[in-house]
Amino acid sequence: MSAWLPTAPCTPQLCAPRADALRRGVFAASARLLAGLVAVIVGILLVPPVALLPAGRRDRLTRGWTRTVIRAFGLRIRTDGAPSVPMSDTQVSTGLLPDTPGGVLVVANHISWLDIPLVATLFPGRVLAKSDIRSWPVLGTVAARGGTLFVERDRLRALPDTVRDVSDALRAGSRVIVFPEGSTWCGRDQGRFTAAMFQAALDAGVPVRPVRIGYRPLGPAAFVGDDPLAVSLWRIVLARGLTAEIEVLPLIPAARHTDRRSLARAAQTAVASDSANRPASSVHQWVNSIPAPASSVRTRS
Repeated sequence: MSAWLPTAPCTPQLCAPRADALRRGVFAASARLLAGLVAVIVGILLVPPVALLPAGRRDRLTRGWTRTVIRAFGLRIRTDGAPSVPMSDTQVSTGLLPDTPGGVLVVANHISWLDIPLVATLFPGRVLAKSDIRSWPVLGTVAARGGTLFVERDRLRALPDTVRDVSDALRAGSRVIVFPEGSTWCGRDQGRFTAAMFQAALDAGVPVRPVRIGYRPLGPAAFVGDDPLAVSLWRIVLARGLTAEIEVLPLIPAARHTDRRSLARAAQTAVASDSANRPASSVHQWVNSIPAPASSVRTRS
């Protein structure tokens, strides 16, 4: 297993139980599932015309759509560290709120497939995703047209080209969203931030915006190991009172760090600081207590 393909000890059976959440009835959950899928399909159909709009309006529509998708699946959204009032087109297009003008590398911990639309409710941008997604029916085409940047995770030789593509996008003024753990974790612990994409921020001379993601209760949202997407969807719509939390943390100027590893450590420390009041080993003890699965755990991105 390559360092570029990290694994998490989390499994659906141990980390994503339904017992920690109040449950909806089957009819109510089915209605939520239908509403969420309709919201996703409408967004997919609108990608081509929305792509032709000015950046400010396009970002505002993306924020509205991703928020609608999350709420349609039955989640509430709680934000911290970001403005609670709608931003004007000028603020959106210039990035004055909640970011400074120009490109920015947005990095977050990774728990669920919900993380991508959740980050986009505040920071629409170009997501870095594994190249496999490009071959997915319909969604792969939509992702490519929407500006997704793809990384071939099993080919380290392709990594410099990916870093260059991300750096070029940042220089052009784009937000680029990266989940540097390289795999989803259950949220009770997080993986080490890989440093490669932080080189793109250094090369482009742009700041890093760390974002902390969480879900309450945690179990239903966790999308780990060999969890099928359909099972994850059903677990989420069954959970009543599920809340998605996103906390915007202070910008980290890339110029303050001499190398990508230092910058990656600073971002990881910022995102993990909510565990500062717990014993340093408590979370790792919990993860280490998970018995090794019979088969290898697949990584997710």
